[in-house]
Amino acid sequence: MSAVDLYDKPSNNFSDLVNDSIALIQATQLKHAGAWTQANSLGAEDVVVTHLLHMAGALKTSDTSVFVLDTQRLHAQTLSLIAALEHRYAISVRVFQPQVEQVLALVKRVADNGIYESKAHRLDCCNVRKMQPLTHALAGQVGWITGLRREQSNTRSVASSLEQETTRLKLNPILDWTWGDVWHFIAQHQLAYNPLHDAFFPSIGCEPCTRAISVGEDFRAGRWWWESSDSHMPAKECGLHVQAATPLVAATTPTEQST
Repeated sequence: MSAVDLYDKPSNNFSDLVNDSIALIQATQLKHAGAWTQANSLGAEDVVVTHLLHMAGALKTSDTSVFVLDTQRLHAQTLSLIAALEHRYAISVRVFQPQVEQVLALVKRVADNGIYESKAHRLDCCNVRKMQPLTHALAGQVGWITGLRREQSNTRSVASSLEQETTRLKLNPILDWTWGDVWHFIAQHQLAYNPLHDAFFPSIGCEPCTRAISVGEDFRAGRWWWESSDSHMPAKECGLHVQAATPLVAATTPTEQST
């Protein structure tokens, strides 16, 4: 059974959610003009966001780009999706990798199994392979766009659709979508998606840090599954989405302007 067959269960207000997401993208970029970029993890949510950017007309301009953080530990199935995105939207996906010398130093510090033995080592790996490349990806950007959803985790449930981080904005256009909404949109628009979703990987990260989940397990149970969450950072985050942010009043949508 495919992920579409299993999860395609839209909310009653699905059409409104789609229209609101498109309107939010358009209004936010109009109000906060400049360079915007989407962080695409090549998971289900992010292929949806890329298509929403397409529907909003954002990908037609040079002001909106899409980037991928290639940690050099991603599954082959994940990386294969880049070509599909570039072909469908006639774009060049920006790919950011960790610096070679930093990876070599990391391997010496952490070794092959170090991420399983120490949370500090795992966070060190995330920092070198994801956080530092993210800094380069976001340089010069007014804001970045993510596929965060409230139901993904407790830490993400308190996010806002538009947030002010220290140096830039963060737009989360599908924050209130359900997992069923995501898959209904994928089916509706026949979007290419990561085949690992068909193998019960709802949340996909680096290959050593991701496993399939079983029935009844938490959505992100397959991420860093060997860790507990009794420390200063939740076990189910790598650091990309833990920066302190100030909720902003969402940009006025076209619907609101006409009333």
